[in-house]
Amino acid sequence: MLIDTHSHLNFNAYNNDREEVIKRSLDNDVWMINVGSQYSTSQKAVEISQKYSQGVYAAVGLHPIHLETNLVKIKQDPEEVQQFQDKGEVFDFDRYRSLAKNEKVKAIGEVGLDYYYKPKTTAKKEMFKEKQKEVLIQEINLAKDLDLPVIFHCRMAHQDLLGILKDQILKFNIKGVIHCFTGNWQEAEQYLEMGFLLGFNGIVFKLNLDEIIEKTPLDKILIETDCPYLTPPALGTKRNEPVYIRYVAEKIAQLKKFKFEEVAEKTTINAKELFAI
Repeated sequence: MLIDTHSHLNFNAYNNDREEVIKRSLDNDVWMINVGSQYSTSQKAVEISQKYSQGVYAAVGLHPIHLETNLVKIKQDPEEVQQFQDKGEVFDFDRYRSLAKNEKVKAIGEVGLDYYYKPKTTAKKEMFKEKQKEVLIQEINLAKDLDLPVIFHCRMAHQDLLGILKDQILKFNIKGVIHCFTGNWQEAEQYLEMGFLLGFNGIVFKLNLDEIIEKTPLDKILIETDCPYLTPPALGTKRNEPVYIRYVAEKIAQLKKFKFEEVAEKTTINAKELFAI
């Protein structure tokens, strides 16, 4: 058994064959957590999860690139969005709280910091970063309010995220995973010391994360696809999907010199424990 802890079958990319993709995954003993990126995709993830008795779960959250800041133009991926929002979304704590109370919701996510698309002036950059931080803290508070773990997104912002998490851990016992980890070992060590897990997906075939995977204890690793993105190169240009999670597990097994079955078993245990599934 394998668990894809970060998939997006709630995105438009699967509108024509979503049920077939899910059936293929479940038939191959692959479970999944579909992760929201704004309210519409979070709601869709919950709707999908309710059609299955087990094996299909949801996470809800507002991704930082969809946050309304009035400082950058919102980038919308046609494979993702359920509803185009030219100005982004204002985070509504109560609305997300109501959605996240559904029993199939297993995490708040994906939430975090993303400084890839940013304003040009120094003053606006600081305002942009502060807005993301403010909303992230609200989403962490939501997770603690509902006793849920957090799926963190972080791009070009590890030092700021580490600072927030260190401060929040003094207030709360936060549980969670750093999704699609692409930082360095020094950053990884700090997340691990705080008790967080690291999520690895097809990015391991694009970036050299070998040292980090080798050094990270297996009981601190989750595997994910981030589908429809980050398809393993062995599959060519195919759209990614949960059943392809085995390629990530095989890569980790190779680097850590474990049997595939060991990686499958332990990462499944890790996912079940963190997400209470």
